[in-house]
Amino acid sequence: MFSYLSPEDRVPADHPLRPIRVIVDRVLARLDERFEQMYSVIGRPSIAPEKLLRALLIQILFSIRSERMLMEMMAYNLLYRWFIGLNMDEEVWVPTVLSKNRDRLLAGDIAEAFFDEVLAEAKRADLLSDEHCTVDGTLIEAWASLKSFQRKDGKGQGAADSDRGNPTMDFHGEKRSNETHESTTDPEARLVRKGDGKEAKLCYAGHVLMENGNGLVVNTGLTVASGTGEREASLERVDEIPGQGKVTLAADKNYDTKEHVAQLRERNVTPHVAQKKNSAIDGRTTRHAGYQVSQQKRKRVEEIFGWLKTVALFRKTRHKGVARVGWMFTFAASAYNLVRIRNLTPIDGQATA
Repeated sequence: MFSYLSPEDRVPADHPLRPIRVIVDRVLARLDERFEQMYSVIGRPSIAPEKLLRALLIQILFSIRSERMLMEMMAYNLLYRWFIGLNMDEEVWVPTVLSKNRDRLLAGDIAEAFFDEVLAEAKRADLLSDEHCTVDGTLIEAWASLKSFQRKDGKGQGAADSDRGNPTMDFHGEKRSNETHESTTDPEARLVRKGDGKEAKLCYAGHVLMENGNGLVVNTGLTVASGTGEREASLERVDEIPGQGKVTLAADKNYDTKEHVAQLRERNVTPHVAQKKNSAIDGRTTRHAGYQVSQQKRKRVEEIFGWLKTVALFRKTRHKGVARVGWMFTFAASAYNLVRIRNLTPIDGQATA
């Protein structure tokens, strides 16, 4: 009639979540003082910040599409309960309570602090290169439809039918741009397209700085989407490179402009950008073997974006606003680094990567 087996006994010793949990335990222990300042001692008991972050990690690592589904699966999944730290008889949280508590973490910049501590774990394991990096950006579709992209002056486009819930809109013949229109659902989203012949979508721009040694994310950023946003954001990422010696920065052809290359050289950074016609770099840069190595390594940044968009479900964000989407983007990058650190750390004398 009674069972005395704990969730710890039910999780296999070689389960891939175990090494991640060990790293997360150390990271959260170092953030304990910040959590103490955030946790209120009055009112009804709230969700412990540590458990909330663990739950969000589970949501990312297992591609759970909503907080409501996460709560449902936490009710019966022993693995999730073990990782989060819930006893078998503890009630799971109400989805809206989880969302409100996550907003408190947003106000405390916990995602950035968590990201930095995960990166510190990689540095202790000697997995980071502080002199050779790659920068790139990607479009993240906003949680807003094109129907919500309406004129700022309030005139708007009339509905083609009388359906109040989801009317059919006729935008033919109407010129729409970010200067004259904005989304009523997410005003910070911008209408952009990936390239010529591609459809325009409401998007944000996510940026990462990757170290070339093991493909770990060392810096992130999220901005409103624009044509020059990638290059502007890359300069902010470059200023965070800790290397004191000769720093190289790999990038694709979009970064091969005279102005951007000059700005990199002013920062004592060698621009290893992919060349396009009438390139801003010449043989003085490309003749070195290191340039070819950078061109090979920079392709790994696409693995980061691929993981974020498929596993972490960031192809289309479920949140609104630069602050909240950026928070989740940084936290998802932390989850990616946790997986990479697990794969790169020797287990029983052998690395699993």
